[in-house]
Amino acid sequence: MLWSLIKIIAFVAIVAGLTFGSIYLLESEGGVMVTVAGVEYSLGPFQTALALIALVAAVWLFIKALGLLVATLKFLNGDETAISRYFDRNREKKGYQALADSVTALASGEGRTAMEKARLAEKKLHKPELTNLIVAQAAEMSGDTKKAEETYKKLLQNEGTRFVGIRGLMKQKLEAGNTEVALKLAENAFALKPRHVEVQDTLLRLQTESKDWKGARGTLNAKLRHGTLPRDVHRRRDAVLALSEAKELIAEDASIETQEQAIEANRLSPDLIPAAVMAARGYVAKGKPRNATRLIKKAWDAQPHPDLAAAFAEIAPEETPEARIKRFKTLTKNTASHAETKMLMAELYIAAEDFPEARRALGDLVETDATQRSLTIMAAIERGEGANDAVVKGYLAKALSAPRGPQWVCDTCHNIHAEWAPTCDNCHSFDTLSWTAPPETEGLSETGAAMLPLIIGALEDHSEAEAEDAEEADVVEGEATEAPAEAEETPKEELKSA
Repeated sequence: MLWSLIKIIAFVAIVAGLTFGSIYLLESEGGVMVTVAGVEYSLGPFQTALALIALVAAVWLFIKALGLLVATLKFLNGDETAISRYFDRNREKKGYQALADSVTALASGEGRTAMEKARLAEKKLHKPELTNLIVAQAAEMSGDTKKAEETYKKLLQNEGTRFVGIRGLMKQKLEAGNTEVALKLAENAFALKPRHVEVQDTLLRLQTESKDWKGARGTLNAKLRHGTLPRDVHRRRDAVLALSEAKELIAEDASIETQEQAIEANRLSPDLIPAAVMAARGYVAKGKPRNATRLIKKAWDAQPHPDLAAAFAEIAPEETPEARIKRFKTLTKNTASHAETKMLMAELYIAAEDFPEARRALGDLVETDATQRSLTIMAAIERGEGANDAVVKGYLAKALSAPRGPQWVCDTCHNIHAEWAPTCDNCHSFDTLSWTAPPETEGLSETGAAMLPLIIGALEDHSEAEAEDAEEADVVEGEATEAPAEAEETPKEELKSA
């Protein structure tokens, strides 16, 4: 409304200015005398102004006519588009100016303005492969997803813009949560441009989320082939995919294929703990305990883990506790100072009921790196050595508020998982789970903070009450022994006095 009012006021002002200017020229005296071919022409001020305007118009028409003549000569000389280019030149100029304005508006975040300028450019240029892309992006910026989707579908009709249209539709489906359609679009986009890094990563993520491990391995190989993935990272992630494929085969009871896939995963990445565990169990099932022992030792030296210890124990399930301790010493000799090794050996000695050796194996772990597991082991050692309930329950009370120790933690979002998985359940990142201690929260947990003083305080009060009762019992017993003596002395004194 305001803009319309401004235009009306400007129009009235221009008309008024021209009117007053014309009146002034008509009332002015003097003029201009022009001599042409011996003939003199006397022009007044108003006539002079009209003559100048006519002269400018004549020059402009002459230039245009000259350009048309040149275009006609080119057409006669064989250039079939010369005349059409001459008439379209001005329109193209305006069209490209509108296109430039639309790009500028898009970069400035003005979605509506960019759409209007793009439509004007389309009318002038008739090049939808340029303007449709701007319209689609401007529609997305303005929140008009329906218009954006329609425009992206138009881009599919042109061979040169088909990839852009597929990629735009893929991103829209991802934002809408329609991963099934997005996966198909990502596959089509990857077929058109396999070197596109964003499409590679999106396709790999969608394939891992849908558990298409075979397809994901193909995409991973393409990333390596096109140089967008380092070779060592490729080996690690290929091992993760091979392991995931093997775990899927377990659910299908394909034991032979499972063992082969697990062994391949372990070969690709020996430090991948789940792969080592699965491969070791595959060797045990095949009756090859030496192979299982060798690969578990290699994985244990890289990263000690309870699952590796469990798999190592399954190699000889019927052995005695003493024989198991001897066999496990060969596994842990290179990692004797590791916390996992200390707790493992302490547990083995507890199973053998050798509690002093279990204490020596655990060392000072409860002071230097106290966790729920180490404190629980220490409580078992104290119980085995005959300590009173106050000491045992004291360690158990401390375990309530102690850290849990290393767990499977996502490196991206720090989400904790109960068991290893190829992708994070929270952020869906691929191959980001590490066996490490999660970030500690400040302060004790609410349950631990509430129960700790109850347990320890109650134990201390109970022990103090027992001590007081014991002292009172001793005093009473002492008084009871002294009373008969006094009773015996009294009759003797009475006899003497008698």
